[in-house]
Amino acid sequence: MVPDFTGYVTKYGIKCTDGRTIVASAFKHNDGETVPLVWQHQHNSSENVLGHLVMTHVDDGVRVAGFFNETPSGVNAKALVRNGDVKNLSIYANGLQQRGMNVLHGNIREGSLVLSGANPGAYIDNVNIAHGDGVVEAEDEVIIYTDEPIEHAGSKTVPGAKKMPMPTASTTDAADSKLKPTPANPDPDGDHDNDLFDPADGGLGPDATVQQVVDTMTPEQQNVMYALVGAAMKQDGLGDGQDGTTTPKDDQVHRNVFDQDGTKKAEGLTLSHADTQDIFESARKGGSLKAAAQEYAMAHGIDDISLLFPYDQAVTDTPDWISRRMEWVGSVLASVRKTPFSRIRSWTADLTLDEARAKGYVKTNMKKEQYFSIARRITTPQTIYKKQKLDRDDILDITDFDVVTWLQTEMRVMLDEELARAILVGDGREIDDSDKISAQNVRPIYGDDELYVTNLNVDLSDASSSADEIVDAVVNGLRYYRGSGNPIMYTTLPYVSRMLLAKDTLGRRLYATKVELAAAMGVSDIIPCEALEATAGLIGIVVNLADYTIGADKGGEVSMFDFFDIDYNQFKYLMETRVSGAMTKYRGALTITEFAGAGGMLPNPTAPTFVSSTGVVTIPTTTNVTYVVVNDDTGVEGSALTAGAQTAIASGASVHIRAKAASTYSFVDDANQDWTFTRI
Repeated sequence: MVPDFTGYVTKYGIKCTDGRTIVASAFKHNDGETVPLVWQHQHNSSENVLGHLVMTHVDDGVRVAGFFNETPSGVNAKALVRNGDVKNLSIYANGLQQRGMNVLHGNIREGSLVLSGANPGAYIDNVNIAHGDGVVEAEDEVIIYTDEPIEHAGSKTVPGAKKMPMPTASTTDAADSKLKPTPANPDPDGDHDNDLFDPADGGLGPDATVQQVVDTMTPEQQNVMYALVGAAMKQDGLGDGQDGTTTPKDDQVHRNVFDQDGTKKAEGLTLSHADTQDIFESARKGGSLKAAAQEYAMAHGIDDISLLFPYDQAVTDTPDWISRRMEWVGSVLASVRKTPFSRIRSWTADLTLDEARAKGYVKTNMKKEQYFSIARRITTPQTIYKKQKLDRDDILDITDFDVVTWLQTEMRVMLDEELARAILVGDGREIDDSDKISAQNVRPIYGDDELYVTNLNVDLSDASSSADEIVDAVVNGLRYYRGSGNPIMYTTLPYVSRMLLAKDTLGRRLYATKVELAAAMGVSDIIPCEALEATAGLIGIVVNLADYTIGADKGGEVSMFDFFDIDYNQFKYLMETRVSGAMTKYRGALTITEFAGAGGMLPNPTAPTFVSSTGVVTIPTTTNVTYVVVNDDTGVEGSALTAGAQTAIASGASVHIRAKAASTYSFVDDANQDWTFTRI
């Protein structure tokens, strides 16, 4: 059989507006199958069945050969296709399987002629049910549209010719003559198939009048004929007056031939192709499209120029976010260690004291015990949330995109950013703010205890300073780093730029790329973090976030809740998590800050001396440095100690001594200002 038309009913690799993609071979198993051909996917009447389609799977989609039946609706549809009035096909499928956003499998149940595709590409409208293995099965049916045009028989060779033989030139000619009988040749194929001009087939005969031919048409065929005649008359500048005479183009009343209510459209609001060319030619000469359009309007007496311009179209599917740079957020949250317990306890045992060292043994001497201290820290959880609401009327009125999904995306983005910010530097709110994320629940790395974080100071205020001093500070400070693996440096774009712009005495860049800069500092990567810019004086944080632990009990993970308030006709949405967070590795991070004191930088202070057998601490004399005793229970610092030997401490007792720089000075780092001495 010679098909009435061929074409694609769907193509693989089409990305739908909701992000789904039909993968290759999704409908391969439908190869060779025959499905009904219907009109607009309507099933309420047998008259909607127009024929059938034979499907062939090809590499880039599914092609079909279409065969119309001899029913009045089939004959009418054949005329519409032959005339080019209907050019689109779609499929009706069910049994979809989906993984992520990819459609893996489905069963094509019918094909349909449609007036227009839903959009350029494809559209899938279905309800998904997610399973634990990541595969989604949709029990509801879907309709998949494409904008692939129908090809008439003989225009292309259908792949898989063994299953659907295509017409040769001779058969095509015969088919065309069959479809186009004439009075001179009313039955060219000799099959007596009720050709219009063949009396033997019940036709009108070669002498039939135009009115007799028109009377044999269905209402739909007559409408198509009227449309073609009207379009031809319009192209020639003619119209039909009430008295049957033709009227000039400028005076004709434009009417849509498909409007059956008899109403007429407004006059003079149509731009022809020639008019458009005139406008653009005038714009090229004058340099202004707006002025050219206004000039045309004035010349042609158009009252409302805005009617000539189309409605504005959005250039993106949803409104764009105006937000801070978020690339660093994913790095932070993906790198931290996660535990299913919300109460975090970290333990440390200090083995750096001399009293903890192994000792040599001499016969007859008594062996002595070695001492070391154990410290622990407990961190408890806090709830962090994001809440929004939408009026139901607004949800119904906003039809351009899914406003609920868009709003929920905003909630997750902002919740993630706030948690990542709290991990690095805290949320920045005042201590008495009721919305503050407590530093006792999610402990920020910047400003954390010296047991876990070492701070490095850099003086960039004097004229001889350069950004390369930041590199030197990190390289020198890495001797205090005890964290896991190779750390990452989180900093800000201004500081990255200053370091990349550093030059030698000949004006050559010291570091050509960010990769070279990271290698020079001994870190695996440099990640700009806009949230750090709000913390004055902070240059960066060097850390492997595997040493930072986030804890959440079951149910404390990120959860989404929605509620409809019937009194106010509002949907309310809540996204929250309940977590704790803290550094759990001794000296697992370095922070680098910029010091701008008038006095400048001081070298690390001299350590006091201690005789463990007598318990006497001797304080050195150091310019611009004072020494104080710190109460470990309260953290309160005592008054300044005088230089020289201090009062002996009791046997088994300990004393905590701290060195402090004068008010306008700063030490290079804070790793060498505290000492604890214990008398044996």
